[in-house]
Amino acid sequence: MLVIGGGPSGLSAAVAAARLGVRVRLVERYGFLGGNLTAGLVGPCMTSYSLDGSQQLIRGIYEEFVQRMMALGGALHPSTIPAGSAYCGFIVYGHDKVTPFQPEAAKVAAQRMCIEAGVELLLHTMVVDAIVDDRDADNPRVLGVVCAGKGGLRSVRAKVVVDCSADGDVAHYAGVHTRQGRESDGLSQPQTLFFRVQNVDDQVVEDYIRAHPQDFRPFASIVAKATAEGRFPAPRRGIGLYKTMEPGVWRINTGRVLRRNGADALELSLAEVEGREQTVALLDFFRDNLPGFEQVELRDTATQIGVRETRRIDGAYELTLQDLHSGRAFEDVVALCGYPLDIHDPTGSGGGTGGEGLDAANIYQIPYRVMLPRVHEGLLVSGRAVSATHEALSAIRVMPPCFALGQAAGVAAALSVGNRASPRHVDYADLRRELLAQGAYLG
Repeated sequence: MLVIGGGPSGLSAAVAAARLGVRVRLVERYGFLGGNLTAGLVGPCMTSYSLDGSQQLIRGIYEEFVQRMMALGGALHPSTIPAGSAYCGFIVYGHDKVTPFQPEAAKVAAQRMCIEAGVELLLHTMVVDAIVDDRDADNPRVLGVVCAGKGGLRSVRAKVVVDCSADGDVAHYAGVHTRQGRESDGLSQPQTLFFRVQNVDDQVVEDYIRAHPQDFRPFASIVAKATAEGRFPAPRRGIGLYKTMEPGVWRINTGRVLRRNGADALELSLAEVEGREQTVALLDFFRDNLPGFEQVELRDTATQIGVRETRRIDGAYELTLQDLHSGRAFEDVVALCGYPLDIHDPTGSGGGTGGEGLDAANIYQIPYRVMLPRVHEGLLVSGRAVSATHEALSAIRVMPPCFALGQAAGVAAALSVGNRASPRHVDYADLRRELLAQGAYLG
């Protein structure tokens, strides 16, 4: 079995499958695991609980991952993080029970979980093509991938491939039909380069924000004035900032790069350049305008810009906004979630649900079929490239749901290998039983 991508979904898929006795190889383009957890500096992990914060929905491998980071002194359990706190950016809605963590702890916990499970890691390697048997046009089968890394090109074959590349790369190379962006114009959500700053006066920041409850987001009134005067360097209405476990160190989620395709190398290059220029300008703005940031210094920028949305496969089932809003029950449910719609305006500074005035229910379900391409066999797609509408994807694209989907994909792939059947024909009763045995929660 082959897993492409070592982010939350890939990590979870590889570990889940290997623990069922399947030989697993995990291909990752960086020299470490974690994806947006590490290379993207994205954090904290958004809620793994119901929207009201009353019930933990995403458990299993995600919960173990958090516990392992905690044992390293590199995470706080989400049950201890209330909505509106500095750890969740002072945001209440959708931010109850987030998980603060340190990227270095995530790297160590991820590789230990993989190695202990027997996963074979192939780092510094990118997938550049898919190997497909398409002699039967109505039933094409993915047989493996072509990789590029140290030593050149190599083909890697597998009985099942799990595409956790985030961009649906394997699916795209294999000829799976994909969609991108919103229905009206095809534009995807903007990209953001996360960075961390140090020498922040934590108490001054917290005191200021608590004293200005009228601000939509932290420092929103300062940003509004600067924007009106042409002095704010990013299309945002406030400062996205998250307290870390280190005194004076905060994650900054404020830059915004518009109209760039994260699945195209040239477009992605331009986005990286723009994101780092925004970072420099934002630091100057912070020092001159934000209370508590007068002595701020740059700690680091992310290895890669954060991409919220690219390709989505045309799957056996497309998850919709109405499914999330109604809390629809699925016979093949593999994950329960409570994170709300989170659509960043593809063209400007706006936000909101962007979904006909609807939002997700307190608890909603994700079915197994969103990971199954409509036609192709031998392939599962997990993470933010699953089959969902632009609106529905905005809720399930964050890290805890990706962990849950990855675990389900890994178990399904292992069952497929063991039964010598396509993932499409995995018995759901078997899948559910094994997920529950691995600590997942399915209601």
